[in-house]
Amino acid sequence: MKLRVLFFASIADAAGARSLEVAVAGRETVADLRKRLESERPRLSGKLGKCAAAVNTQVVDGSKVLADGDEVAFLPPVSGGVA
Repeated sequence: MKLRVLFFASIADAAGARSLEVAVAGRETVADLRKRLESERPRLSGKLGKCAAAVNTQVVDGSKVLADGDEVAFLPPVSGGVA
């Protein structure tokens, strides 16, 4: 099955791409995907764990099982700003 993975801000820079198409065997969770991406792209190591993950625009935890065609976004923490 295939997933579309989206990265934003500094995470996109570390990944070397704003999006990737990733093939997975099945029954992979968001946590599995994080671990795999950090292994395959060493510049992401330690960074994805600090990101929120959204699957098809819904924020999820690491136990979410992924399905064919899912879009997974890794959202880095934001800071700063004055209201």
